[in-house]
Amino acid sequence: MGSTTLSRRVVIVDDSRYMRRQLRRVLEEQGWAVVGEAENGREAIALYDTLQPDLVLMDITMPEMNGLVALQRICDRFPRACVVMCSAMGQQDMIVEAARSGARGFIVKPFQPERVLLTLEEVLGRPV
Repeated sequence: MGSTTLSRRVVIVDDSRYMRRQLRRVLEEQGWAVVGEAENGREAIALYDTLQPDLVLMDITMPEMNGLVALQRICDRFPRACVVMCSAMGQQDMIVEAARSGARGFIVKPFQPERVLLTLEEVLGRPV
């Protein structure tokens, strides 16, 4: 139903396997191709370098390197990167810092599929 003729490639970054599965299901049902998954910011940067996906959905709180640091490094190297941050911490300061660092959007956990899709529609400027 929500699938478009353009296939979009996405990388999901979250230290929770359960959360990655949830996002994968929501996105694949809409025709997205999940081309990679990472458990921390270091892995996210390596995957972005290799795959250069159309979109990254990235958690903020992760071990080794948090999502805000990874976001800054990805956006420094790839200014046109489309990264949407995800976090259970819906605090205003985190949202502001993520936006200042280059995030295109912000999704609060626990995920509501409709909210994920609406945020992606807003970020991409077209139905997903």
